[in-house]
Amino acid sequence: MDFEFLLTGLVEGLQQLSWLEGLAVFMGILSVYFSTKQHIWVYPTGIVSVLIYVWICFNYGLYADMGINAYYFGMSIYGWYLWNTPKKGADALAVTWLDARGWLVSLTIFGSSFLLLVFVLLEFTDSTVPYWDSFTTASAFVAMWLMAKKKVENWIFWILTDVVSIPLYFHKGLLLTSFQYLFFTGLAIAGLLAWIKAFKTNAHV
Repeated sequence: MDFEFLLTGLVEGLQQLSWLEGLAVFMGILSVYFSTKQHIWVYPTGIVSVLIYVWICFNYGLYADMGINAYYFGMSIYGWYLWNTPKKGADALAVTWLDARGWLVSLTIFGSSFLLLVFVLLEFTDSTVPYWDSFTTASAFVAMWLMAKKKVENWIFWILTDVVSIPLYFHKGLLLTSFQYLFFTGLAIAGLLAWIKAFKTNAHV
């Protein structure tokens, strides 16, 4: 592995990028940026991105990826509703940490979805990376759910998703997507720090 190989892969990926995929990537990056700022535009931009990816995945026969993007769409609607309907007396849904029960539910969702996905990929697909693919999908499931509830820990699960996705997509030869997840990792770390700061600020109000 050398820098020239990485640069060549990035250039080739950009050359093969369609305007529709480019729009999906751009809106996805905007969505992550807005989420770090707790801005409601995280959802409309995210919805545009995932709907485009549903269409792209359908056309390329990537039905599992199409399914996860359909899930993102549903959770985006749910999160948009929650963020716009804070508890009575509050101006906005507050950033909070998970309690013990919340962690139990989150880890149960992660563990059960991981095992189910591994089974499906091993039994019904020709996936060469069933465990890693299942890990990133399961962690993204939990991350999206926690983001809708404005839990700080959503960023921990996004970081796990992004960090594992970098070598996963690189291994598959999708260098541009690998670089995209490297960028997402930086945004997720920034989001984690920003939401921790927001929680501390709210706690002292």
